[in-house]
Amino acid sequence: RLLINKKLDELNLSDEQKEELRQNFLHIEAEQMRQARRKMHITEFEPLTIIGRGAFGEVRVCRQISTGDIVAVKKMRKEDMLNKNQLMHVRTEKEIMTASNPWIVKLKYSFQDELFLYLVMDFLPGGDLMNLLMKKEILTEDEARFYTAEMILAVDSVHKLNCIHRDLEPDNILIDKNGHIQLSDFGLAKI
Repeated sequence: RLLINKKLDELNLSDEQKEELRQNFLHIEAEQMRQARRKMHITEFEPLTIIGRGAFGEVRVCRQISTGDIVAVKKMRKEDMLNKNQLMHVRTEKEIMTASNPWIVKLKYSFQDELFLYLVMDFLPGGDLMNLLMKKEILTEDEARFYTAEMILAVDSVHKLNCIHRDLEPDNILIDKNGHIQLSDFGLAKI
Protein backbone atom coordinates (compact mmCIF):
# COMPACT_ATOMS: atom_id res chain seq x y z
CA ARG A 1 0.00 0.00 0.00
CA LEU A 2 2.93 2.30 0.65
CA LEU A 3 4.06 1.72 -2.92
CA ILE A 4 0.58 2.50 -4.23
CA ASN A 5 0.44 5.73 -2.20
CA LYS A 6 3.90 6.71 -3.43
CA LYS A 7 2.92 6.08 -7.07
CA LEU A 8 -0.33 8.00 -6.64
CA ASP A 9 1.56 10.95 -5.17
CA GLU A 10 3.79 10.99 -8.27
CA LEU A 11 0.77 11.32 -10.54
CA ASN A 12 -0.77 14.67 -11.27
CA LEU A 13 -4.23 13.83 -9.90
CA SER A 14 -6.71 15.50 -7.59
CA ASP A 15 -7.18 14.14 -4.08
CA GLU A 16 -10.58 12.76 -5.12
CA GLN A 17 -9.07 10.88 -8.09
CA LYS A 18 -6.30 9.46 -5.90
CA GLU A 19 -8.84 8.29 -3.33
CA GLU A 20 -10.97 6.66 -6.04
CA LEU A 21 -7.92 4.78 -7.37
CA ARG A 22 -7.00 3.72 -3.80
CA GLN A 23 -10.51 2.39 -3.23
CA ASN A 24 -10.46 0.49 -6.55
CA PHE A 25 -7.13 -1.06 -5.62
CA LEU A 26 -8.41 -2.08 -2.16
CA HIS A 27 -11.53 -3.59 -3.73
CA ILE A 28 -9.47 -5.65 -6.22
CA GLU A 29 -7.09 -6.76 -3.46
CA ALA A 30 -10.00 -7.82 -1.21
CA GLU A 31 -11.58 -9.81 -4.06
CA GLN A 32 -8.30 -11.61 -4.79
CA MET A 33 -7.88 -12.50 -1.12
CA ARG A 34 -11.48 -13.73 -0.94
CA GLN A 35 -10.90 -15.95 -3.99
CA ALA A 36 -7.69 -17.32 -2.48
CA ARG A 37 -9.54 -18.33 0.72
CA ARG A 38 -12.52 -19.82 -1.09
CA LYS A 39 -12.83 -23.58 -0.77
CA MET A 40 -12.76 -25.36 -4.09
CA HIS A 41 -14.69 -28.47 -5.06
CA ILE A 42 -14.23 -31.01 -7.83
CA THR A 43 -17.60 -30.00 -9.32
CA GLU A 44 -15.89 -26.77 -10.46
CA PHE A 45 -14.07 -28.86 -13.08
CA GLU A 46 -15.64 -30.57 -16.07
CA PRO A 47 -13.82 -33.85 -16.77
CA LEU A 48 -12.76 -34.30 -20.40
CA THR A 49 -10.56 -37.41 -20.52
CA ILE A 50 -8.31 -39.62 -18.39
CA ILE A 51 -4.63 -39.25 -19.28
CA GLY A 52 -3.05 -41.43 -16.61
CA ARG A 53 -3.62 -43.91 -13.81
CA GLY A 54 -1.32 -44.58 -10.89
CA ALA A 55 -1.09 -46.39 -7.58
CA PHE A 56 -3.25 -43.87 -5.70
CA GLY A 57 -5.60 -42.53 -8.36
CA GLU A 58 -5.79 -40.95 -11.77
CA VAL A 59 -5.01 -37.81 -13.76
CA ARG A 60 -7.73 -36.25 -15.90
CA VAL A 61 -7.80 -33.39 -18.33
CA CYS A 62 -10.56 -31.05 -17.14
CA ARG A 63 -12.05 -27.69 -18.01
CA GLN A 64 -12.32 -25.25 -15.12
CA ILE A 65 -15.92 -24.13 -15.46
CA SER A 66 -15.46 -20.58 -14.12
CA THR A 67 -12.53 -19.67 -16.38
CA GLY A 68 -12.70 -22.16 -19.25
CA ASP A 69 -9.03 -23.04 -18.63
CA ILE A 70 -7.91 -26.57 -19.51
CA VAL A 71 -6.06 -28.16 -16.57
CA ALA A 72 -4.81 -31.54 -15.40
CA VAL A 73 -6.41 -32.79 -12.19
CA LYS A 74 -4.61 -35.49 -10.19
CA LYS A 75 -7.12 -37.29 -7.96
CA MET A 76 -5.65 -39.43 -5.13
CA ARG A 77 -7.46 -41.67 -2.63
CA LYS A 78 -6.73 -40.40 0.88
CA GLU A 79 -7.32 -43.82 2.48
CA ASP A 80 -4.71 -45.48 0.24
CA MET A 81 -2.16 -42.78 0.97
CA LEU A 82 -2.76 -43.05 4.72
CA ASN A 83 -2.52 -46.85 4.67
CA LYS A 84 0.79 -46.70 2.78
CA ASN A 85 2.13 -43.79 4.87
CA GLN A 86 2.52 -41.46 1.86
CA LEU A 87 1.45 -38.14 3.41
CA MET A 88 4.97 -36.73 3.42
CA HIS A 89 5.33 -37.58 -0.28
CA VAL A 90 2.19 -35.60 -1.11
CA ARG A 91 3.40 -32.62 0.93
CA THR A 92 6.76 -32.79 -0.83
CA GLU A 93 5.08 -32.97 -4.24
CA LYS A 94 2.96 -29.90 -3.47
CA GLU A 95 5.97 -27.97 -2.17
CA ILE A 96 8.06 -28.70 -5.25
CA MET A 97 5.28 -27.93 -7.73
CA THR A 98 4.66 -24.51 -6.18
CA ALA A 99 8.32 -23.52 -6.61
CA SER A 100 9.01 -20.84 -9.18
CA ASN A 101 10.73 -23.07 -11.72
CA PRO A 102 10.11 -23.14 -15.49
CA TRP A 103 11.14 -26.82 -15.65
CA ILE A 104 8.42 -28.06 -13.28
CA VAL A 105 4.71 -28.39 -14.03
CA LYS A 106 2.91 -25.68 -12.05
CA LEU A 107 0.45 -26.52 -9.29
CA LYS A 108 -2.49 -24.13 -9.59
CA TYR A 109 -4.69 -25.39 -6.71
CA SER A 110 -4.93 -28.19 -4.22
CA PHE A 111 -8.01 -29.18 -2.24
CA GLN A 112 -9.70 -32.23 -0.77
CA ASP A 113 -13.05 -33.78 -0.01
CA GLU A 114 -13.91 -36.69 2.30
CA LEU A 115 -12.35 -39.34 0.05
CA PHE A 116 -9.82 -37.69 -2.26
CA LEU A 117 -6.99 -35.19 -2.50
CA TYR A 118 -6.88 -33.15 -5.71
CA LEU A 119 -3.91 -31.44 -7.32
CA VAL A 120 -4.86 -29.07 -10.15
CA MET A 121 -1.93 -28.42 -12.48
CA ASP A 122 -1.20 -26.71 -15.76
CA PHE A 123 -2.10 -28.96 -18.68
CA LEU A 124 0.74 -29.45 -21.17
CA PRO A 125 -0.80 -30.29 -24.56
CA GLY A 126 2.35 -31.84 -26.05
CA GLY A 127 1.86 -35.08 -24.13
CA ASP A 128 4.83 -36.85 -22.61
CA LEU A 129 8.19 -38.04 -23.85
CA MET A 130 7.07 -41.68 -23.83
CA ASN A 131 4.25 -40.97 -26.30
CA LEU A 132 6.64 -38.95 -28.46
CA LEU A 133 9.12 -41.84 -28.52
CA MET A 134 6.38 -44.34 -29.38
CA LYS A 135 5.02 -42.09 -32.13
CA LYS A 136 8.36 -41.26 -33.75
CA GLU A 137 10.15 -44.54 -32.91
CA ILE A 138 13.52 -42.89 -33.60
CA LEU A 139 14.40 -39.29 -32.75
CA THR A 140 16.69 -37.39 -35.07
CA GLU A 141 20.10 -36.53 -33.65
CA ASP A 142 19.04 -32.88 -33.25
CA GLU A 143 15.84 -33.89 -31.42
CA ALA A 144 17.80 -36.24 -29.15
CA ARG A 145 20.30 -33.47 -28.33
CA PHE A 146 17.49 -30.98 -27.68
CA TYR A 147 15.53 -33.21 -25.28
CA THR A 148 18.70 -34.44 -23.56
CA ALA A 149 19.88 -30.86 -22.99
CA GLU A 150 16.48 -29.83 -21.65
CA MET A 151 16.35 -32.86 -19.33
CA ILE A 152 19.80 -31.99 -17.96
CA LEU A 153 18.69 -28.40 -17.31
CA ALA A 154 15.42 -29.59 -15.73
CA VAL A 155 17.09 -32.11 -13.41
CA ASP A 156 19.75 -29.54 -12.48
CA SER A 157 17.04 -27.01 -11.58
CA VAL A 158 15.33 -29.59 -9.36
CA HIS A 159 18.64 -30.38 -7.66
CA LYS A 160 19.12 -26.66 -7.02
CA LEU A 161 15.87 -26.86 -5.01
CA ASN A 162 17.64 -29.50 -2.86
CA CYS A 163 15.35 -32.14 -4.31
CA ILE A 164 15.81 -35.52 -5.97
CA HIS A 165 13.00 -36.59 -8.34
CA ARG A 166 13.49 -40.40 -7.87
CA ASP A 167 10.94 -41.30 -10.57
CA LEU A 168 12.44 -39.78 -13.69
CA GLU A 169 11.07 -41.69 -16.68
CA PRO A 170 9.68 -40.70 -20.11
CA ASP A 171 6.09 -40.78 -18.74
CA ASN A 172 6.98 -38.03 -16.24
CA ILE A 173 8.63 -35.72 -18.77
CA LEU A 174 5.83 -33.61 -20.24
CA ILE A 175 5.99 -31.43 -23.34
CA ASP A 176 4.41 -27.98 -23.49
CA LYS A 177 2.74 -26.35 -26.50
CA ASN A 178 6.11 -24.98 -27.69
CA GLY A 179 7.89 -28.35 -27.53
CA HIS A 180 9.80 -27.70 -24.30
CA ILE A 181 9.79 -30.13 -21.40
CA GLN A 182 8.58 -29.85 -17.82
CA LEU A 183 8.95 -32.47 -15.12
CA SER A 184 5.90 -33.90 -13.38
CA ASP A 185 4.94 -36.53 -10.78
CA PHE A 186 7.02 -35.67 -7.74
CA GLY A 187 5.20 -38.29 -5.64
CA LEU A 188 8.45 -40.13 -4.86
CA ALA A 189 10.64 -37.02 -4.64
CA LYS A 190 12.86 -36.38 -1.66
CA ILE A 191 13.98 -32.99 -0.38
